[in-house]
Amino acid sequence: MAKRSFNSNGNLKQEPEKAKITKESLREALSLFAYIKPFKGKFILSLIFIALSAFSTMIFPFLLGKMIDAAAPGANVQMPQAGMNTDALGFNLKTVQWSLNTILLLLFLQLSVQTIFSFMRIYLLTEVGEKSLANMRTDLYGKLLSQPMSFYSDQRVGDLSNRISSDLSQIQDAISFTLAEFLRGIFTLVIGLSFIFWISTELALVMLAVVPLIAVVAVVFGVRIRKMARKAQDQLAESGTIVQETFQGISIVKAFTSEAYEMARYRKSIFGVVETAISNARYRGAFVSFMIFSVFGSIAFVMWYGAGMIKSGNLSAGDLTMFVIFSAFVGGTFAGFADMFSQLQKTLGATQRVRELLRQKGEEVDLEKTSSNFKNPIRGNVSFQNIAFSYPSRPDVQVLHDINIEVEFGQQVALVGPSGAGKSTIASLLLKFFEPSSGKIFFDTICSQDFGLTDLRRQIAFVPQDVILFGGSIKENIAYGKPDATLEEIMAAATKANAHEFINRFPEGYDTIVGERGIKLSGGQRQRIAIARAILKDPAILILDEATSSLDSESEQLVQEALDYLMKGRTSFVIAHRLSTVRNADKIIVIDKGTVQEIGTHEVLMSKSDGIYRKLVDLQLEWSSLEK
Repeated sequence: MAKRSFNSNGNLKQEPEKAKITKESLREALSLFAYIKPFKGKFILSLIFIALSAFSTMIFPFLLGKMIDAAAPGANVQMPQAGMNTDALGFNLKTVQWSLNTILLLLFLQLSVQTIFSFMRIYLLTEVGEKSLANMRTDLYGKLLSQPMSFYSDQRVGDLSNRISSDLSQIQDAISFTLAEFLRGIFTLVIGLSFIFWISTELALVMLAVVPLIAVVAVVFGVRIRKMARKAQDQLAESGTIVQETFQGISIVKAFTSEAYEMARYRKSIFGVVETAISNARYRGAFVSFMIFSVFGSIAFVMWYGAGMIKSGNLSAGDLTMFVIFSAFVGGTFAGFADMFSQLQKTLGATQRVRELLRQKGEEVDLEKTSSNFKNPIRGNVSFQNIAFSYPSRPDVQVLHDINIEVEFGQQVALVGPSGAGKSTIASLLLKFFEPSSGKIFFDTICSQDFGLTDLRRQIAFVPQDVILFGGSIKENIAYGKPDATLEEIMAAATKANAHEFINRFPEGYDTIVGERGIKLSGGQRQRIAIARAILKDPAILILDEATSSLDSESEQLVQEALDYLMKGRTSFVIAHRLSTVRNADKIIVIDKGTVQEIGTHEVLMSKSDGIYRKLVDLQLEWSSLEK
């Protein structure tokens, strides 16, 4: 899991977890290059431009050195003569001299060419990265959508969302930026070292004798500083957690007069951050001081040695200038590799988490728009035959035992019983959120296993007690039951759900934004929107989780009228908590401890003086009288 920390604004953020660089992790990362294959032409072209950009950049120090040589006292422009050693260009680059004007012209030509190369490498890699990551995001989102309910019971939504956002963004950065910088660094390193040895092998060996020592010390210091920084970040995250917990439970804090305790806890956490930060500052101060002394000392030593070579006539001032600038390029590239290595570890970690999800086996649902026709249309007869069930996360606990239920088309069936009896589990099995451990469910005469998931679920509507609306408009939420519905169809469904009147009272009408989870609407309004959504879907089978239990009397009456209309002419399963709402059900099924205990109408079950249903009704009547 990614590390939790807080940013400068105090908001929770996720730090990408690093992975060790192994053959397996690299193989995982390379597998994602399959998403680049459709754009391999532009990708290869971008790599060519990276190489050209690095090479053109390294020409700049060479031309600066030649400019200094051209400006030196007594310098003459020399043209190659017959018999002189020449290279592939037809002249000797080491001894050639140009006029100042020629070099200035060459410098601007080099900068112009480098500008084009740099633009093309950035543009092409960004295009490849964005398009390939868009395909990857789509595949990952589709894979998550197709996961069964058992998958979501074991996952945190925040972690899954983080994989789509942070993990894929990390991979995108690796393709669009880190990869380019790494390859450019390799080219710069090779070209830079080649130029350094070409200018003076003796001076290059002097410089390389000093650099490794500085690099080793820098790595040791860098590892220690990063560890201290992570420790400080974790401690700051802990203090942020204390603040979050305290304010979330502020009523308990005040009720138990724990203000002093919370202050002490927060103070201890904050001063722990201070101590770690001060300790880290000592290391950073020592590191910066060492680097300043070492780097500038090395430059001074190389310059001193090079000045001696100039004095002896073995090196020109321009060559020394070239050498120092090339050395700076090489040193900067070495320093950048440390950060690139860290980014590579983060990318490998993100890749492993994304690949883990992409390898998950999902349900066979249709992720593209399907035909409005059903492959196996359902009339509404339902049969449970010897159904037993255990949740995948708790296989040792059997929730349902030998369930046998027969429901005919158009019947209203109420599922009642104590909490935890298995009522909601039966609804989940109807929707094929889970498969029975044993036994079969038939819709009409077709086994549920012979249905496509999308084909089956499109013919079933579910209205939960805790209605979930999406953050769009009222129109969009109702049309969720039939995405291609016209406004007239949406308004007709809202009218049947007793929702049209209150919708028209909003200034924006059906375009009113409901807010996250429908927060701008009352409980009764949300329920009627959900009912309108189900009416528009026109399902063969309806599943209702008690929709009126937490509403006031006026809202309850309006919602109940809408539900009565919705249940007409279709098979309905009502999970009942308030038994007064199911008196008119065609069949009441009493479930207790995962088994069917009683089946009958309200009158039949009430006639059983020692029956479970009668005891539940009497208990609710007793509670109602006490509340009054």
